[in-house]
Amino acid sequence: MIKGATNEKKKKTIITLLIIVGILVYGLYWLFFDWGRFKQELISESTSPNGTYTIYAYLNNTHATTPFTVLGELVFNDSSKRSKKIYWDKAENADILWIDDNTVEINGIIISVPNESYDFRKGIH
Repeated sequence: MIKGATNEKKKKTIITLLIIVGILVYGLYWLFFDWGRFKQELISESTSPNGTYTIYAYLNNTHATTPFTVLGELVFNDSSKRSKKIYWDKAENADILWIDDNTVEINGIIISVPNESYDFRKGIH
């Protein structure tokens, strides 16, 4: 009987640990990788001259003491590649102007797509 009770306790401990690890992994994903929570209001969109890319700009207003921010998402129209965040700035609008097929200007920031992105905390990278 004691051996069976010990196995049950081990199973419960393992299940509890797996649940805790799962919650932590999801929390880290949500915090650092899930940009969907910032897609509150679509305020602008623009397609590149050759139609390869589309940029969607979303306004994020957390209704807290933080300023408005704009998230720019680059979508690959002719490919199954995942979209990527290319622009993140403290702003309330998004003026998008394509300079050529691979260069875009968003609110005065020039970005070479798809390899560059702009984050107001780090600049262009």
